[in-house]
Amino acid sequence: MAKAKVYNSSGGQAGEMDLNDKLFGFEPKKYQVHQYVKAHLANQRQGTHSTKTRADVSGGGAKPWRQKGTGRARAGSNSSPIWEGGGVAFGPHPRSYYTKVPKRIKRNALLSMLATKAAEEKLLIVELPEFEKPSTKTIYGLLEAMELADKKVLILDEDGGAQFPLSCRNIPKVEYKRARLVNAYDLARSEYVLVTRKGMQSIEEVFAK
Repeated sequence: MAKAKVYNSSGGQAGEMDLNDKLFGFEPKKYQVHQYVKAHLANQRQGTHSTKTRADVSGGGAKPWRQKGTGRARAGSNSSPIWEGGGVAFGPHPRSYYTKVPKRIKRNALLSMLATKAAEEKLLIVELPEFEKPSTKTIYGLLEAMELADKKVLILDEDGGAQFPLSCRNIPKVEYKRARLVNAYDLARSEYVLVTRKGMQSIEEVFAK
């Protein structure tokens, strides 16, 4: 059974916790993680890139000069792609990059990353400090105590209130997210994953089926 280190709100280690084998005992499938991440990044693209063809640029009315007798190469339009100020040949145009990912691939990719983080001992259970208003200093102090201040950290919590996201947003390399909304890309791009007990309970409720 996989285990995860537990840290208190001061950043000190407070034992270990057994992890759910349905989630963290999964055999990682790296190719499905790659497939999901590639599709996820493609789906973030707006696809609004555009260039003007020879039909869209100004000019192109009269033939620049007669066909023969000038000693120059024949030319039919000054909007040709080979002319300065002409249209673009084979340039990009608005399109959709959306890629549909099967639910099985999404789930396997997520379980693969959870199992990988647990195996690498980079998934930690943490108790977040309690405070009534946002405090970046408090969260940064916790990360310093855990020696994670310069690491890329993903914090997963559930119903922690507005003060936690606001406390994390100004810390470089730190991202706060609801546990039930996590995906394989979030886990893959982070070096360490800190999960609260509420967050872990939410992950088990949603994904351990």
